[in-house]
Amino acid sequence: MVSSYPPIECGIATYTEYLVDGLRRLGNEVYIVSQFGGEGEKVHPAFHANDPDLAEKIFQMMAKFTPDVVHIQHEYGLFGRPKGVNVIPLVHRFKLCRTPVVITFHTIYEDFSREEKIILETLIRTADSVIVHEEYQKEAILKKIGSFNNIRVIPHGAREIEAIPEAKKKIGLNKDRKVILLAGYFRPSKGLERIVRIFPRIAERVDNAVLVIAGKIRQQEYRDYTDEFFRLVNDSPTLDRIMILRGQFPQKTFDTILSAANVVPLPYQKGSQSGILVHCLAFGRPVVVSPEVRALREMVTRAKCGLIANNDDEFVEHLVKILNDDVFYNELSKNARDYVKGTLSWKIVAQKTINIYHNVLLVPYGRAKYIDV
Repeated sequence: MVSSYPPIECGIATYTEYLVDGLRRLGNEVYIVSQFGGEGEKVHPAFHANDPDLAEKIFQMMAKFTPDVVHIQHEYGLFGRPKGVNVIPLVHRFKLCRTPVVITFHTIYEDFSREEKIILETLIRTADSVIVHEEYQKEAILKKIGSFNNIRVIPHGAREIEAIPEAKKKIGLNKDRKVILLAGYFRPSKGLERIVRIFPRIAERVDNAVLVIAGKIRQQEYRDYTDEFFRLVNDSPTLDRIMILRGQFPQKTFDTILSAANVVPLPYQKGSQSGILVHCLAFGRPVVVSPEVRALREMVTRAKCGLIANNDDEFVEHLVKILNDDVFYNELSKNARDYVKGTLSWKIVAQKTINIYHNVLLVPYGRAKYIDV
């Protein structure tokens, strides 16, 4: 696996960690060649994103493990400027030595820049198989980049996990509080300031409502936006009903915060998918999403785990309904958990990924298997 990896602050790092765990549980030997900063079992840091010799560094490290298949977790920023171009010679190196390559594209929009088209077309033509998370992403590639028969759709995985007991108490809230949660990295494309602005209208109609803001900026990006966001928070007439939790939370702490939520609004204006959304599904937490991000609105429609708000008034109405209507809340929560169990669990995602490996690889070892005893 070529990817970023925890404790690196990156959604793809977290994705890879859960996928690797799922692959190992199904009897596979997995090594990870990561950016410097990755840690863990069989994790081998080998490169910085902007290393000019990135491809050679990754290839030389990977070669030590004689892999049956190489799986690259792709996002443009992981492989150097411009647009991660250094991943192209890496793929060619593996192809020259007859090692099959699978690439998961994590950032696919409905439209592509000229540079993105060049990178994607080259990678798709060279890779043995390509994975995207949504059917519309495959359709966008076929329509706007070219006709390919090696693209497969595997959804973003989610954990099967129980909510943390007494989560509200653990983060300092009374158990009767109704929690609206804004979580994740702060960036303009998420539109989180919309919820801060409309929260006073919600607070008027839900007496025990509280807004919890849990997150941080990633590295130093979007600092000006973050400063403006918190000025808006500090000027809110309902500041006494807003809780702010700042930090790069370990998984257990994040799980506790999410378990304390009653609803999670995702007013995103741009994106290809959301790790926060799949965590909400895992814990059975209803969501309210804006329609601009197709992956979010289609997931909500398929899973029946929340509502779509076309404007601020609808955000207010939908959030109030979920907070005040326990029967409706329980229905959405059950739908979310059922969808994870039947469609999104990491066990299912890992098995679908293994099937792709076997489609591109003929293992000449009979009934051989990997064991770790």
